[in-house]
Amino acid sequence: MFRRKLTALEYMNPDSFNVNDERNLRDLIVWLEDQKIRHYKIEDRGDLKAIDSNDWPTAYKQYLGALNCPINPNDRPAVVDWLLGLSVRFEYGDNAEKYKNETAENVTNRRQSAPKVVNTNPLDALDFQSSEFRDGVNRLAKQLNITPHPDHLITLKAISKLIRTRLSPEALQKPGDVVHQGKPYPIFESDLGFETGDYVLNNAGKALRLMYIHDLRELQTKINECIVAVQTITANPKTDTKLGKVGR
Repeated sequence: MFRRKLTALEYMNPDSFNVNDERNLRDLIVWLEDQKIRHYKIEDRGDLKAIDSNDWPTAYKQYLGALNCPINPNDRPAVVDWLLGLSVRFEYGDNAEKYKNETAENVTNRRQSAPKVVNTNPLDALDFQSSEFRDGVNRLAKQLNITPHPDHLITLKAISKLIRTRLSPEALQKPGDVVHQGKPYPIFESDLGFETGDYVLNNAGKALRLMYIHDLRELQTKINECIVAVQTITANPKTDTKLGKVGR
C-alpha cells in the first residue's frame, strides 16, 4: 500500500518495505527525516537515529508530536502513510518547477528504462535483533572465549575487535607482534589510588584505569604519527623557482 509513495520519493527498497517489521519502520522514519522532512536540526536527530536503542519508541512519539501528527502513534500503518504524504508534499514544494510538467506516462517510461539495481550484499538481509542472530553472536563469543554482554551488539563489537587485532592475516603471520610475551601485569594487585569500600568495585576501578591508560597511549601514538608526518613535509619543502620574480 506504500509502494507508490515510496517509489515517488526514491526510497531504496520500495517493494520490500514491511510496515509490520520494526527495523523496516525505524529505518524508513529516519530516512524520511534525513532526506525529505528535515524538521529537526542535524545535531538534534541523534535520539531518532539511535534505532537500536530501547528509548527509540519515546523518541518516535516525541518526533510525531513535534510534527503535530494527528495520528495515534500506535497505529503504525496510518502514521507511515501520513509521514509519506507529508514527505511527498515537501518534495513537491522543494522542486515545484521540476514536477509541474510531469505526467504519469513520463514516470512510467522512466521506470521501465531505468536499470535494475540488485542488492547482493547478504548483510542487508539480516535481522540484527532476531533471536537467531543473537544466539549466533553468543555462540561465536563462546568459541573465542569472550564474555557475552547483555547487549549482543556490544558483544559483536568485542568479537570484531578481537578478530581485527588477533586474527588478521598480519597477526597470524607474526603473532609475537600482537600477543605480548612476558609476565602478566598484576592488575588486581596494583594500587587503585582511592578506596571504594567494596572489593568488586575496587577491581572494576582498576580495570577501568588500565583501559584508560591504554587509550591514552594509543592517542599519544597517533599524535606522534601526526607530528612525524608534518615534520616530513616541513623539513623538505618543495619550491617552484619559476614563480620567483627579481626586481620590481
